[in-house]
Amino acid sequence: MATTPEHVDVLIVGAGLSGIDAAYHVQRAFPERTYAVLEAREASGGTWDLFRYPGIRSDSDMFTLGYRFRPWLGEKAIADGDDILAYLRDTAAENDIDGHIRYRHRVVRAEWSSPRNRWTVTAEHDGEPVTLTADFLFSCSGYYRYDEGYTPDFPGTERFPGPIIHPQHWPESVDVEGRHVVIIGSGATAVTLGPALVEQGAHVTMLQRSPSYIISLPARDGLADRARQFLPARAAYAVARAKNVALSTAMYQLSQRYPTRMRAWIRGWQQRWLPEGFDIDTHFNPSYKPWDQRLCLSPNGDFFRAIRQGKLDLVTDRIATFTETGLRLESGRDLDADIVITATGLNLIPFGGVALAVDGHDVNLPDTMAYKAMMLSGIPNFAFIIGYTNASWTLKADLVCEYVVRLLRHMDAEGYTKATPVRDPAVGPAPFLDFEPGYVLRSLDILPKQGTRAPWKLHMNYLRDLPALRFGKITDPAIHFERAEPLGVTWVSPSPRSH
Repeated sequence: MATTPEHVDVLIVGAGLSGIDAAYHVQRAFPERTYAVLEAREASGGTWDLFRYPGIRSDSDMFTLGYRFRPWLGEKAIADGDDILAYLRDTAAENDIDGHIRYRHRVVRAEWSSPRNRWTVTAEHDGEPVTLTADFLFSCSGYYRYDEGYTPDFPGTERFPGPIIHPQHWPESVDVEGRHVVIIGSGATAVTLGPALVEQGAHVTMLQRSPSYIISLPARDGLADRARQFLPARAAYAVARAKNVALSTAMYQLSQRYPTRMRAWIRGWQQRWLPEGFDIDTHFNPSYKPWDQRLCLSPNGDFFRAIRQGKLDLVTDRIATFTETGLRLESGRDLDADIVITATGLNLIPFGGVALAVDGHDVNLPDTMAYKAMMLSGIPNFAFIIGYTNASWTLKADLVCEYVVRLLRHMDAEGYTKATPVRDPAVGPAPFLDFEPGYVLRSLDILPKQGTRAPWKLHMNYLRDLPALRFGKITDPAIHFERAEPLGVTWVSPSPRSH
């Protein structure tokens, strides 16, 4: 006998940084509403629980990666992964969010029904299907695959006798002390792993096909430390957060407007951090402009210090093949290795791979356009969080959560049951992310589009988004509101311009 699926007012997908943020905002704004959080894995924390490689840490300062509503009280501004995970779980525990999380529930499909004004969501729990219904669906699962990282098809890997490890699947048993480790890659993961493995007694060679921008920042925030001496914790946190937002925004804008000057500044900094005579032109001269990809951070110059100590070598070349003793490069050089680490990137999968359907029609994501970078055209009562690529993820997550709360309050006040962004045919499409790392470029054809003008254009600028998302009008011509009337008649709101 069929049973009626459990119904919740808001269903949140993902119990990582974004999902905990969303749960906090929903329950604080609507204590009378029901909600649940579906998490595919066995634990909360998302990225910070999944990745276990040595040295894992934030690549943004914790005064902006931390939640706006809960001060970061740790000593380090560039924090270790374990401390970040503890912060997330403490936040969930302190706000009674834990009891709303359903673990090992991987959402596979979500279908919207306009006659019923609700979502029917199917998840897999320990191999069995579970169905829930919800008035509003909030995707907080990020945009990369948790079950596999990206590893190119390198020739000759079968000849190499040692372990080949992707950081996304770091084994607990690996011992690097006294061993030669080759890290393939030049991004944030490689820059983090190198010094951490040196500390564990390895000799590390970082093999990069092309260089990245790497800069040193203090692990502690001097202004935050001083502010904590004179201000309450929340006020000191707000001061440090505002300062770091301003600095990161200024650095990004300078990089976009004056890339040649910014490149020269970064080179000047690196010359001071590196040994005299180091070949910067080969190993620290990226082919792209600053901030076309994320800048890599080296807390307290640990990456540069490992180079100065002779414990970390940097090689810029391409792999010809793996060998019985390591790798042979296209230049003809051989690199000896006991262990090879492929810090070669991620695979993207939008919304955790959930298949969406509206009124019996499957949604093809590339045919949709992102409204305010948080909803999708033609999909009712659905929001998602994808953080900034040029600043802390949480800055955008906080704004999206606040906007969703305002949207739901507006719908309550007006008696609406349905809110749908409707694409303007006059707005041209553009790639969803104007960003050039490989994991993005490989995946643009599976992502939604953004538009060429507001409210469809994606702004990677917190200070620009702040007034629009936290205080701007909910109504505009691009989003249509409807209310369900008795006898199944649906009332459609007039254009907001007539309000």
